[in-house]
Amino acid sequence: MLAMDGTRVSALAAFKQLKQESVPQEQELKNCKHGMIRQSKKNKMLKKKRRISRSDGEAETMTNPPSKRQNRELSFPDCNSIGKKAKNSNKKAKKSKTEKKAEQGESRKMADTQHNGKQHIGPPLITILQDLGKIQNSKTRAFTLFEWLISPVTPADFFRDIWEKKPALIKRHNTSYYEGLFSTAEFDRILREDNVKFGVNLDVTSYSDGSRETHNPPGRALPLVVWDYFKNGCSLRLLNPQTFSHTVWNVLSVLQELFGSMVGANTYLTPADTQGFAPHYDDIEAFVVQLEGKKHWRVYAPRRNGEILPQFSSVNFKDGDIGEPILETVLEAGDLLYFPRGFIHQGDCLPDAHSLHITISSYQRNSWADLLEKILPAALQVAVEEDMEFRKGLPLDYLEFMGLQNSEMEDSRRSTFIEKAQTLIKKLADYAPVDSAVDQKGKQFLHDCLPPVLTPAEKAHTVYGAPVTWENGRVGDDTIQLEMDTKIRLLRGGIARLCSEEGCLLYYSSDNSRIYHKEEPKFMEIDAEHVEAIEYLIHLYPKYVSVGSLPCDREDDKVTLASILFEKGLLVTKEQLALLR
Repeated sequence: MLAMDGTRVSALAAFKQLKQESVPQEQELKNCKHGMIRQSKKNKMLKKKRRISRSDGEAETMTNPPSKRQNRELSFPDCNSIGKKAKNSNKKAKKSKTEKKAEQGESRKMADTQHNGKQHIGPPLITILQDLGKIQNSKTRAFTLFEWLISPVTPADFFRDIWEKKPALIKRHNTSYYEGLFSTAEFDRILREDNVKFGVNLDVTSYSDGSRETHNPPGRALPLVVWDYFKNGCSLRLLNPQTFSHTVWNVLSVLQELFGSMVGANTYLTPADTQGFAPHYDDIEAFVVQLEGKKHWRVYAPRRNGEILPQFSSVNFKDGDIGEPILETVLEAGDLLYFPRGFIHQGDCLPDAHSLHITISSYQRNSWADLLEKILPAALQVAVEEDMEFRKGLPLDYLEFMGLQNSEMEDSRRSTFIEKAQTLIKKLADYAPVDSAVDQKGKQFLHDCLPPVLTPAEKAHTVYGAPVTWENGRVGDDTIQLEMDTKIRLLRGGIARLCSEEGCLLYYSSDNSRIYHKEEPKFMEIDAEHVEAIEYLIHLYPKYVSVGSLPCDREDDKVTLASILFEKGLLVTKEQLALLR
């Protein structure tokens, strides 16, 4: 089997490569550099006191008005600057014209998303999705869709300056930019037509007096009950909209190949003048896409070094625990807010409008530490088998001079023992099965994946569109068959992966459910003589190759292997297969 390179490149480097392959190019924003934004001056209503209305079963509104700092330029510190105190933005000292000009120039230079306050117009989502079907390479599709998602910020700028470093705000002044992704009408349809369960698919929450409450009754979430909760001030969180919405499923299934990590989503519908969740941070990279209405957001820097890029989400915080926000804004329909894992955030609705947003998330448990968790145990197992030094017994008296109770002891045996342990740890690197550990991550990713959404053309050229007839109580005699000259390729670049596990297994995602981990990972065992042919298809993607060109020893094996992969939904043919009568 060909060696699989487990080296992880930077996101920026990966995007530079994808950029060369991608045909669609969005105009690069000149003023997009360092993660500062000029807040809109249209939100004067936020300076007013929030109305307080609270009755049993209703969520209490915030008692303090948003900070006056919302209309000032806000800098987003990267991880190296977290912990430094923010400058007081409410200073009333007047500045000279020269100082103001210099400040404005620096703000323009560092603005990620202001785009000079002009409306940003982009192609509608339906057009984007149609155009993606014309792109053969699924990774280029993912790049193109992400480019639209964060436009006018370019992916190169995003991954170089913002990703995993700091929040970013994209103000488009275009309420229809994300039209068609999801809506309250779609939410209502899902409640009426699908079996939505409280606590499984839908959470009902409220936040008041610094405390969040969940109000999930048992059973199905029927419209009468759900909308009554909403009418009484509760927020509604749809946990897996991709299960019910074809469009959300399509978007997430495309983007997952860009990140090489599961891309999930939650939708949040919040009544006017309420808040549904307490301040907290998450363990995912979050893209908050505002779909309807507007929402007041505050984002706070991680409180300490250990909370930068955390592996797990936080508990709910009190306002006194989190300090002053580094970003405060009002998202309106068509806007996007990104913040890395570890950045504390909270959002509340204004008195005059409800809010519907979808949070698209990725990169959960996808760090170097998560990879090392797979590498180190395996490396130790190999080292124990191959190196006697790891199997030698510990000194008879090591308990007498090692451990916490002996940590302050001056004893030469301690330094000798520690040096020996460190030497063995360093030797583990020689036994680290990096490729195998990466394959385990790849296997996990394929289990997490949504199944691909096929275009009409793809369906006609795959097993999903194969013509089968039922005539007079029996299946028709019409069949299709792959021939030696049939041109084939994998359906998606990341749809399958070879892994070595007591033989060679091919894991794939074409049969996955739209419900996360509803079923066990899908795989098939690959005979040793067919491994090279599988690698051939993987490495030549997205090129079409003839069945006859597969590197199998026997001619019959070529057709047999291609037929098996075709029937699993892993292959697409260049031409629609003709019927054999």
